[in-house]
Amino acid sequence: MTNGVTFDFVHRFEPGTDASAPPLLLLHGTGGDETDLLPLGRALSPGSALLSPRGPVLENGMPRFFRRLAEGVFDEADVRRRAGELAAFIAQARDAYGLAAPVAVGFSNGANIAAATLLLHPEVLAGAVLLRAMVPFAETPPADLAGRPVLLLSGALDPIVPADNAERLAANLGRAGASVTHTVNPAGHGLSQADLAAARAWLANTIAT
Repeated sequence: MTNGVTFDFVHRFEPGTDASAPPLLLLHGTGGDETDLLPLGRALSPGSALLSPRGPVLENGMPRFFRRLAEGVFDEADVRRRAGELAAFIAQARDAYGLAAPVAVGFSNGANIAAATLLLHPEVLAGAVLLRAMVPFAETPPADLAGRPVLLLSGALDPIVPADNAERLAANLGRAGASVTHTVNPAGHGLSQADLAAARAWLANTIAT
């Protein structure tokens, strides 16, 4: 099926079983891998094709999607580089697997690279579910997200993502034209059942293939 393609990312792919379900790009958090979010993807959108790459950057042996200088302080040059690499991988995988543009489902570091990719390479994603995301750039790059649907799920008790940072991300994406739904649930940095229910309902009601 891949015609001998050599991919730039270690990844897992699960073909879809429901043509009406959107393909999902699953982007794990720090220390996860390409298997981490497969159960989440299956739960959020049964029947969707699942594309799940492993972050190519190691931090103390833990995979990530880009470098950071400290907790909450990103190496923005590396963010831009890695977002470009991820966009190229998405295009490569779409061609190899015969996929429509996927909806990114990212958690923490994965949500941050999803937000960066949306802003820098909006053509490769049909939308995004951003779970515990932060603003990826000190100055938001110009982008035309033209009604692209985005669900941002934040935790009211999150010790890592300040509330004003998540609000700024929602505002930045909205100014770029995205159709943003920002929900703050009574949770910390980890995911809650309320997050899962909100994401599943949003995918079912908002994303059309």
